Amino acid sequence: MKWNKYTINTTTEAQELVTAMLAEYEIYSVEIDNNVFIPDGDRQGGVFEELQPDMEADDGRSHVSFYLEENVDATELLENIANELEDMRSYTDIGEGTIVTEISDEADWRDKWKDFFSSFEIGDIFIKPTWEDAPGDLGDKTMIEIDPGISFGTGKHESTQLVIKQLQQVIGSDKNNTVGDLPFDSQVDNTLNLDNPNVLDVGCGSGILSVVALKLGAAHVVGTDIEQDCIDSTYSNFDVNHLSHDLGDFYVGNLIDDIKLQEQVGKEVYDIVLANILADIIIPMAPALYNTMKNGAYIITSGIIDFKEEEVKKALTDAGLTVVKTTAQGEWRSVTARK
Repeated sequence: MKWNKYTINTTTEAQELVTAMLAEYEIYSVEIDNNVFIPDGDRQGGVFEELQPDMEADDGRSHVSFYLEENVDATELLENIANELEDMRSYTDIGEGTIVTEISDEADWRDKWKDFFSSFEIGDIFIKPTWEDAPGDLGDKTMIEIDPGISFGTGKHESTQLVIKQLQQVIGSDKNNTVGDLPFDSQVDNTLNLDNPNVLDVGCGSGILSVVALKLGAAHVVGTDIEQDCIDSTYSNFDVNHLSHDLGDFYVGNLIDDIKLQEQVGKEVYDIVLANILADIIIPMAPALYNTMKNGAYIITSGIIDFKEEEVKKALTDAGLTVVKTTAQGEWRSVTARK
């Protein structure tokens, strides 16, 4: 299906007036593009929203777009909108106030982002998008296929790669003396199993870390996310990797204060916990994460911008965990701790 995209070039000062005017014409779904940084509390999902990209400084410009099917005659509508914009000039700065028309294809919307996701390797793991053909010879590498859909998680983000690298070191390691080279013999629960661990994946996104954990030898994965779309995407990626749905249980919710979710996830049942989210989520969630872990279990946290590293370490330590390793990739940090 083809659509016409109509973009009104205006200002951040006038964008709310523009969207209100469009609503008068029963245009309620709009797309706003500007360089205004959105505070955590104003974002959909609050601090749980995905990392915001680096942007240029706000220049006061805003682009308000709406879509109509290609076969809809919008001549009269556009004339009315243009007249409304001219009227606005008398009492506010609307900037250019021009309207640009662009034809868009629905398939292009869905697939354009695929141009930025191609196959790559992390250690002994080969990750490829589902729409690429597998290479002829992978040798000893483990292949994982991912279709992130609308969920976060192709594996290419530095924070995700940091977790995958650490997972490769932890699964199958010596439970008495690993990762941080610290002796934990007296503290390790005899039920700890790092050969076939039970894994908790907090903020599972596309499910890529759950899939990696299972491919590396995990016995079972439990995951959480605040969006149902992420749960659906995770199970879809189970399917493309030929993993039974019985290998994972996934729930929607916020582990920080959702008592029901905490009960579903369970206490002291996981050998490894993964939290590739954001520092500002990991910090308040640390006590709840601690409660999910067996004695001696590892937690691998990531999604931590460099200047938040010490805050995360303190939160993990305050929760009763011992930090055993920190790794870096670019400006991102991963902190591994142990109970």
